[in-house]
Amino acid sequence: MNIQYKKGVLELCVLAMLYREDCYGYVISESISRKIDISDGTVYPILRKLKSDGLVTTYLSEESGGPPRKYYKLTELGRQAYFKEKGEWLGFIRTVEKMLEDNNNEES
Repeated sequence: MNIQYKKGVLELCVLAMLYREDCYGYVISESISRKIDISDGTVYPILRKLKSDGLVTTYLSEESGGPPRKYYKLTELGRQAYFKEKGEWLGFIRTVEKMLEDNNNEES
């Protein structure tokens, strides 16, 4: 897959996951990498950016005696950004799909 496609949508994928539930970085990375081919460590710069932009906050949680994990949680601003970006992305892919369909009709 074209790397530029991935770059454009990974932040939205992270926001979508965090909209569903708070997660720690490893779970976010593993979940996305099962669907989109990404390198280890790709998600962490995105999470840092989202935090510095005020779209996510973090907290530590200890589970079953293991080491504390840093969880990421959407802020209200993050929820708003998710809905805005989701709408923009869906509109964009509909436009591209329509253009591709129009090209298919011209070939017939």
